[in-house]
Parts: sequence; C-alpha cells; structure tokens
Amino acid sequence: MVEAGVYAAVFADLGILGSAAPLLLGALVFVAVLLVVTGLRRTMTGGATGIASRLETFGALAPNAPATATRKGRQLGIYGRIDKAAARRGWGVKIADDLARADVKITVGEFVVARIVFASVGALLGLALPIGGRFLLAALLAALGYWLPRFYVDRQKSLRLRSFNIQLADTIGLLSSALRSGYSLLQAMELVSREGAAPVSNEFERVVREVGLGLSPEEALGNLVRRMESDDLELLVTVINVQREVGGNLAEVLDSIQSTIRERVKLMGDIRVLTAQQQYSGYIVGLLPVVLALILFIINPTYMLAVFQKTVWCGWTMFGCSAVMILAGFFLIQRIVDIKV
Repeated sequence: MVEAGVYAAVFADLGILGSAAPLLLGALVFVAVLLVVTGLRRTMTGGATGIASRLETFGALAPNAPATATRKGRQLGIYGRIDKAAARRGWGVKIADDLARADVKITVGEFVVARIVFASVGALLGLALPIGGRFLLAALLAALGYWLPRFYVDRQKSLRLRSFNIQLADTIGLLSSALRSGYSLLQAMELVSREGAAPVSNEFERVVREVGLGLSPEEALGNLVRRMESDDLELLVTVINVQREVGGNLAEVLDSIQSTIRERVKLMGDIRVLTAQQQYSGYIVGLLPVVLALILFIINPTYMLAVFQKTVWCGWTMFGCSAVMILAGFFLIQRIVDIKV
C-alpha cells in the first residue's frame, strides 16, 4: 500500500494520470481493432479465394483462372495496396523473401502495418512516461518498436536455417536410400516431404508441388536454394543438376556429400559449445544495467526519475552514453564469437 501510494503521488504530481490514460487507452483500442480486423479478413477470405489463389502461392496462375476478381478483392484493403506497391520495389521483394525464409505466414502489407503499429505504440508510451525529454524517449521507443518485427523475422529465419542445416544430412541419407530402392528423384523428394521433419519436409513438399504445377526440377530446386540460402543445400542441388546432365550414380555421390555435411555440422556444434559462455556474457553485459535500472525504479521511483526531471540534459546524456557503450560491448562480443565454418 505504501509503494502504491508513492507511485500514485509521483504520477499525480506529474499530471500523468490525466494525460497518459487516453493515449494508452487509444493505443490499446487501435491494436485490438487492427488484430480483430486482420483475423476477420483472414477468416472471411480464407475459403473464398478458390483454386486460383492457392495456385498463386506455388506458381503462376493458370491462363483461364478467374484471378481478376480475387486480385481486385485483395487490393481493395490497405494490405493489398501495400503489397501491390511493394511488389514493384526491391525492399518489398526482400521483405517477401525474408518472410518466406522465416516461414512467417503474413503478407508484406501486414508486416509493414505491424511495424507502423509497434512504432506508434512505442511513441505513445514514450509520451506517457513521467520523465523529462518525452519527445526524445518517444522517438527512441518508436524506433525500437519499428525494429522489433524485423528482429523477430530475422531471428525466426536464423533458427529455421540452422534447423534445416542440421536435418540436411539425414535428409540426404533418406534420398540416397530411396534412390537405391528404385525410386526416381522426384519420388525420393516426395518421400522426404512425407517422412521428414519440419522445416525440411515443408520445403521439399513445396519443391514437389512446384514440379507438379509445371516447373522443371532444376527451377524448383533453384527456388529452394534461393529460399533457404544454405551452402550445404547449394552443394546438394549442384550435384543433382550435374548428375541429371552427365549421368552417374547419384546415390554414391549423395553418400559422400552426407559424410562431409555431417562433419561440418559436428564442427559447428563444437564451436557453438566452446563459444556459448562468451555469448551469454554478452547477453549479461547488455541486460544487467537495464534490469538494475528497472529494479531501482520499482524500489524508489522518485530517485530514478529525479535524474530526468531536475537535470534533464545531464540525465539524458548519461543515458545516451550508457546505451551506446552497452550496445557497442554487446555487438563487439557477438562479432568476436561469430566464427564462420
């Protein structure tokens, strides 16, 4: 009760309860309405787009497919307009590729709107906090909110690529065994799509579907390499393409590639074990000052806020220098332990 009274007194003295409540309430309502509208849109259009929309996910539409109404229907909303504008620009293509590699099932328009929403919420929170220099804090939180969706996509892409590379050696072994059993290459890839684990099964299933829709195996495998950006996968696809042109025993070549990739994955695992302590040291260096500042603010908010209220420029100068040094130390440690194999 005493602590609650301290917080209430601080907020009341700063006039934050009256000014921040409408801003926070408006931000929450905006986010809630956006999520509800997005969910309704996906629910209402999920089963109505028909075969043309599903085919467009894996390849070009059929010449006689009724795509005009579907495309117009999608481009009437804000997401469709952003998708249409981004399709003609390099940044839009890059975002679409990153979303596909991370397996984040949203469109470019939805991703852009999500970044704007996060940035807006961060700016509102910065304006609502009871400290001096609110506009600077609002700008910092807006930049942080704008960066968070990109960080999530990059993180998912990195985790998915790592999982794919770990599973690739077993996948090559399954392909080799299927070829020795008399399967064709396409049948072997279909077996991988059924028996393998995600994300390998998902990617090879897409390759099989693209071939079924009319693409050549070389084009479908090229699309797979472009999506995953894996050196080991590129080596596998190169061997398959060369074998299709000049012939040879593909199963034996796959066995040799499998052993090479297994040794490479093992070496990468050993390096991650040896550098794990240094990586977590970087996380501690970056998070410890932030956690301590939050604990001090919870214990004695007036003590922490006085730096930004009574000595605004001094407080923000110290905050800026601390943030720069913390981030520099964190990224320098991560750079040192990022060993390429």
